[in-house]
Amino acid sequence: MNTRARSGADSRPSPAAAAAPDDAEVLRRLGYRSELARKINGLGSMAISSTIISPITGVFYSVPLVMGAGGPAVMVWGWLAAAIMVMFVGRSMAEITSKYPTSAALYYWSSALAKKKKNKKVASWFTGWLNFAGQIGGTAGADYAAATFVQALIALQRPDYNPTPKGTLLIFGAILLVHAAIATAFGVKAMGRLNKFATAWLGLGVLVIAGYLALAPHHTSPSFAFGHFVNTTGFRWGWYAAGIGLLLPMGTFTGYDASPHMSEETTGASLAAPRGIVQAIRYCTVIGFVLVVAIAFSMTHYADEAGASNPPLQILLDAGSPTGAKLMLAIIIGAMFFCGLANLTSNSRQIFAFSRDGAIPGARHWRTVSARTKTPTRAVWFAAVCAFALGVPSLWSTTALSAILSVNVVGMYVAYGIPIWLRLRQGRDFEPGPFRLRWPLLNAWIAVGWVATVTVLFVLPTASPITTTNFNYAPVALAVVLLISAVWWVISARRTYHPVIPGGPQAAADVQEAAAI
Repeated sequence: MNTRARSGADSRPSPAAAAAPDDAEVLRRLGYRSELARKINGLGSMAISSTIISPITGVFYSVPLVMGAGGPAVMVWGWLAAAIMVMFVGRSMAEITSKYPTSAALYYWSSALAKKKKNKKVASWFTGWLNFAGQIGGTAGADYAAATFVQALIALQRPDYNPTPKGTLLIFGAILLVHAAIATAFGVKAMGRLNKFATAWLGLGVLVIAGYLALAPHHTSPSFAFGHFVNTTGFRWGWYAAGIGLLLPMGTFTGYDASPHMSEETTGASLAAPRGIVQAIRYCTVIGFVLVVAIAFSMTHYADEAGASNPPLQILLDAGSPTGAKLMLAIIIGAMFFCGLANLTSNSRQIFAFSRDGAIPGARHWRTVSARTKTPTRAVWFAAVCAFALGVPSLWSTTALSAILSVNVVGMYVAYGIPIWLRLRQGRDFEPGPFRLRWPLLNAWIAVGWVATVTVLFVLPTASPITTTNFNYAPVALAVVLLISAVWWVISARRTYHPVIPGGPQAAADVQEAAAI
């Protein structure tokens, strides 16, 4: 597959590239005024998406799930298969964001790409709400993972400590509180530097963890690491267990819409944002594959490790000493901390943009931009509170891990798929921006097919027999979001929410400003 991003068409430069208008002018043409500080460069755009994808976070968080749903075979080969399919999705999103580089991103794209005027409002509305739910799931997933591993580190340091769901939830809330404080205290330039540091931490962290596991005295055979299949889900179908196991790579490969969401704070956004998506997926594919292979070769006591209270920690302990495991946990927790912070940052920009278009209750409050930092600080706190609410069912549900991942994956990928489908319907009528694909329609067809597959897969039960404690509450959480948005749509939004043709949803602070634009 050719994944090279090219500025300009196959045989001629695009009009956008030829004109090369500045970022504020591009944004003005889309219907928005520039309110946020542009302090992120191309590397920064790639860094925030890479930090959110975070293979360390996604892999170590999901190892317990895949050890019973596919085992090493699905973990290794599923990673590569999912990464290839994700690249198709990411490339289609990159093509669209090159033409529409705005923080509104996915829901704006749906409005702009829908052919019929009557469909623009509804496509935009529901894409935005699904994106909102998925982003909340991403923030919750990263910080809940960090809380789980903090408890594991405490228990390793203090053998008398007993990790509990209540303790995990309290640590989860504390991490969210710290993240919200950081995201509101610092401007986007400082956050950009932090994301670049986090990307380096991620790459070096994978090398250190893989090296630690490689130096272990014992390893499994290649046939085990690459071919051992396990199904303890309770379902008799191996293909179904393998599908559940794909939550490991797909729960990891989310959040790369951060580059589009940060585009109003990115210089040269028409090229930097789409390149940020593609480069982040490539980078995380490589380092993630190194990590899953290293873990697969280190599953030397599979039954005991799978049955442990924290399987990843047990794998690290079996590979070396408690001291070494503690050091690896510190690296893992650091990656998860950065991942959650980047998730919250991206999440707040989507809330800011959606509120700017009047689509969230209390919109005028959440769209407020800090005069000091030029960032949407109130949206940050709103995102943190919503993420905490998503983690509360962990007090009684044993499948909180897979459910939060499912909310993240399904919400995000359906929101990714809607504008890609609408772009597909545009066919050759779509005039791309500076970032162009060689076979855009084929790419989009594959992307839409993959989105449909994972959407169906990840709302299904993950364990059998189904009980109140292992029930996958992801469909319920998503249904609540869709129900609220649908009821609000019927009651008022279908009359008050007005996309602008062709510029997307109604923008700006008020009606007078929108009219001036």
